[in-house]
Amino acid sequence: MEAQVSQDIVIVGAGISGLSTAVGLHRLGIRSMVLESSDMLRATGFAFTTWFNAWKAMEALGISEHIRSLHDRLQGWVVGSISAGIPSKEMLFPESEEYESRCVQRKLLLEALADELPQGTIRFSSKVVHIELSGHYKMVHLSDGTILKTKVLVGCDGVKSVVGKWLGFKNPAKTARLAIRGLTHFAAGHGFGKKFFQFYGNGVRSGFIPCDHNTVYWFLTHTSTELDENPENLREFVLNKVKDLPENIKSVVETTDLDSVVMSRLKYRPPWELLWANITKDNVCVAGDALHPMTPDIGQGGCSAMEDGVILARCLGEAIKAKNLKGETEDEEEIYRRIEKALKKYAGERKWRSIDLITTAYTVGFIQQSTGKWMNLFRDKFLSSFLSRLLLKKSHFDCGSLAP
Repeated sequence: MEAQVSQDIVIVGAGISGLSTAVGLHRLGIRSMVLESSDMLRATGFAFTTWFNAWKAMEALGISEHIRSLHDRLQGWVVGSISAGIPSKEMLFPESEEYESRCVQRKLLLEALADELPQGTIRFSSKVVHIELSGHYKMVHLSDGTILKTKVLVGCDGVKSVVGKWLGFKNPAKTARLAIRGLTHFAAGHGFGKKFFQFYGNGVRSGFIPCDHNTVYWFLTHTSTELDENPENLREFVLNKVKDLPENIKSVVETTDLDSVVMSRLKYRPPWELLWANITKDNVCVAGDALHPMTPDIGQGGCSAMEDGVILARCLGEAIKAKNLKGETEDEEEIYRRIEKALKKYAGERKWRSIDLITTAYTVGFIQQSTGKWMNLFRDKFLSSFLSRLLLKKSHFDCGSLAP
């Protein structure tokens, strides 16, 4: 067994929320260690749509201009039925910052965040297997025998969070829906312009979103029994579901490399669980999917994870950088209480926002994928515009700067 290693702040998980928290702390002059169980950065899901709140978070973290340079700004939305014969509706986005939206490749975002951190901040191949108490510290046991002694433990380790389980969280609830995702590269350009295409009906919701001139991210969510996870079979399944769409739309799926096709079961945290759950306890907390896994129907999973990172870094920064006005040396008890208070402040800021996003996402997904003649008519005639405006409304959130 290796000797114990002391770290002021240990973050479990090098995903969006984990790296955002680490970068936020670094901007405030506070070092942390990020533990990643994989041997490299993992970019599952390929891409996600960023809205106003995500750009506010990226501006606070200092990476917004770099990410903007790699992705096209979407100019509007095309919403229609997945069935033949029903015309689509188009909505153009105003040019103001409140409507800025881009489809960001997850890999490029993670790399941008990781590049902002000092060398050695991310410790790869580091799987957490056990957490124990040691006075005002937490002892984090890794699978290789290493034990990390830390003043602050942050769980950003996804839907199967080890830290979340320590706090008492249950596993996320599974929905009846599956999501198939893909990323397609067109060497000569895709020709879709800069619009978000979304189609729904017959228990299906599908979207096609350009990331840049050459890359298109696509997804299809549906309610069905378990499918064969063979990528070729998944691609054929999607093509059958979108058979009535225009040929250029179907070509995105047809030309997707099989290595770029994945399927996953959609999960979410029941919002009522957050009413009494311990988002934080002592000097431990959770963020990102470890806190608020949600269905992708309002595009807020990755966006809200960056919100978490900025707000958590700010709260911890206030506690750790606070001055002792009397000039006296602080003991461990004082530092511990200040950190505990900071994490409670973070939890208070994120609790109702998380409940709101989870509930809205689940409700929107239920409406968009419901079947039946009258539901289809009501949705197609009256709800499509309302749901689009609702999505934009939920993105109008400013997490603020890193400074208090």
